[in-house]
Amino acid sequence: MTNLKQGFYYQMCVCMCVFSLYSADSISQAYICDLAPFSNKLYSGELRKRLGITAGLCVLIQHFLEQNADRYEAIYSFYFGDYGHISVQGAYLTLSDTHLAMTGGSGVFEGVSGTVKLQQIVFPFKLFYTFYLRGIKDLPAELVVNLVPLTPAAIANFTN
Repeated sequence: MTNLKQGFYYQMCVCMCVFSLYSADSISQAYICDLAPFSNKLYSGELRKRLGITAGLCVLIQHFLEQNADRYEAIYSFYFGDYGHISVQGAYLTLSDTHLAMTGGSGVFEGVSGTVKLQQIVFPFKLFYTFYLRGIKDLPAELVVNLVPLTPAAIANFTN
């Protein structure tokens, strides 16, 4: 479990954290209204266990040339095997942390509402999600773990 110190709203939630790691080899240039379908691997907040995948699509709705950033409308789900899934939707800004709305779930996540905070560690390859889950019971211990420090995990001037 994390030591997140937030406002009252977040203190009344069940908290879960996961990493999403990008698995494709290349990124292509996107244009306004382009659809960007994706599927990434999900790992526990301690990076010791594979939990499932994310799958969905983003629609590019705005580009910020000066900041080299984009705004997308994101619609996707987090699949956690036999535990079920969580669906999310909302505006996703590549320049800063983003909060997406949870629109539903299945399995242990049935009846879920709340928000998920998306933090970009290394865009778009390594993302970190903190779920603020409302309307559900406690999560299985396997999904609530201690976190590894958030870091790009590469030395300076790393060469691929």
